[in-house]
Amino acid sequence: MDRRHRLIAEINIIPLVDVVLVLLIIFMVTAPMLYQGIDIKLPAATTNTIRPEERKIITIGETRKIYLDDSEVLLSDLSKTLEALKADTPQISIYLRADRDVPYGTVVSVMDIIKQVGIDKLGMVTEPTGLK
Repeated sequence: MDRRHRLIAEINIIPLVDVVLVLLIIFMVTAPMLYQGIDIKLPAATTNTIRPEERKIITIGETRKIYLDDSEVLLSDLSKTLEALKADTPQISIYLRADRDVPYGTVVSVMDIIKQVGIDKLGMVTEPTGLK
């Protein structure tokens, strides 16, 4: 074989990259157009049949004091307070925030009271890693 007529055995990927980038741009432009809602005119009503979900936050401080939103509640009175809230709003959600130095048993006892009252929607509030 002659040096002048040697075949190149490499794959040229530049045209492939160009085609892929063009397809990516086409999909990025057309994707928002594919998901559109149906335009309708809703009738007006004086009453709303959908009630917004009520959320309450229970906070357990470092000193083991328990707060419902901003007011302090004794552990012995927590059950009665939550029962009154559940009677007013059956679909109530509770978010539990506890200091990391609070003993595990205290947090579990508060969670147990929440479950005994019949509140099923219980969320634990945490801080994202890396933030202080």
